[in-house]
Amino acid sequence: MKAVGWLLWLAVSAAAIGCGGGPADGESDAGERLQVGRMLSGGDDAEAFAQASVPRQFRFPEDHGQHPAFRSEWWYLTFTLESSHPPVSAEFRASETPTRPSGRAGLREFGVQFTLFRQALFPGGDPADPWRNGQAYLAHFALTDVQAGTHRHAERLARGHPELAGVEVADGRATAWLEGWRLVMAEEDWMLRAADDGIAVDLAMRPEKGIVPQGDGGLSAKGPGEASHYYSAPRLRTRGHVEIDGQRHPVTGWGWLDREWSTSALSPEQVGWDWFALMLDSGEDVMAFRLRRRDGARDPYDHGAWIDASGAARFLSASDFRLTPIGHWQDDEDRRWPTRWRLAVGERRFEIAAALSDQRMDTLLTYWEGLVRVTDAQGRDAGRGYMELTGY
Repeated sequence: MKAVGWLLWLAVSAAAIGCGGGPADGESDAGERLQVGRMLSGGDDAEAFAQASVPRQFRFPEDHGQHPAFRSEWWYLTFTLESSHPPVSAEFRASETPTRPSGRAGLREFGVQFTLFRQALFPGGDPADPWRNGQAYLAHFALTDVQAGTHRHAERLARGHPELAGVEVADGRATAWLEGWRLVMAEEDWMLRAADDGIAVDLAMRPEKGIVPQGDGGLSAKGPGEASHYYSAPRLRTRGHVEIDGQRHPVTGWGWLDREWSTSALSPEQVGWDWFALMLDSGEDVMAFRLRRRDGARDPYDHGAWIDASGAARFLSASDFRLTPIGHWQDDEDRRWPTRWRLAVGERRFEIAAALSDQRMDTLLTYWEGLVRVTDAQGRDAGRGYMELTGY
């Protein structure tokens, strides 16, 4: 389950960009926009859209593209990067193995998040008509500079139109764009470019482990009758540049893609979630997803995946892992964000800590999304990853 795409219908309506229809009674209030559980419920028109109810055999590049029969979906990328000395060449070298910051002089650590959300504003849009296709798009772009202690983010919103925003599949590749922000996914070589107000990225990626279906054959259940189609590309070999206030840094590292689409995801008892994508130095990867209930009880639909170095994945049920918050950061609105955790997967023990405490996304819906460091049971450096916290 990734990010906050389910608020997009409300966000577009509130922004009054003329895509048709207004918010339902009471939904235009800013306070309502902060209620994650409400945004992720099925809604009154859910039956008019397709439902995720059975496992799916993914096909590519088609499934890198959009699925407008479903109400919502997102393309979600995170990166753990370091500056590279000397600068990498312009030609991509598949043998280039990214290293990770370990305190050596001259290395600089960065985190990057890019998410594109698609939301159907109403069922039955005309895909052939660029003004009446019924789609709207919201994108978030963030860059964390650990050594400088900064986390900067940007947000863009547009209706679906060839000149504004959209997703298409052609010539063996999927291309997603919102104005000048652009993501391309082909069989092997992928690309991301985004820039806004002093920050920019230009990154080339190559999937190292292929595609991992999440849940039951790509069907990720969140509750009775609540599910999504969900897959990940957990280890993207990455190189390129990040730019901050005119300073261009060559970088190498790893990326993680999450793709998800559905029509409803959270039940009324669920108020948000805590999500982790961890890339370990051992070559193993972990996705852990913890739903948060109003009553504070453990949700039986918590789940995850353990992916070995070869790319073979093992589904994790709620009984296979445990996440325990052990440290918090309080923001200027007195929200307490759990930014330090213990993770137990079978006999394996890890500690997860935010690389910077303040990696809050102060966008249409406030959430925390940022770079984390992983240590093992002996306190040794064990990896890097990303964490998302919603509903706080």
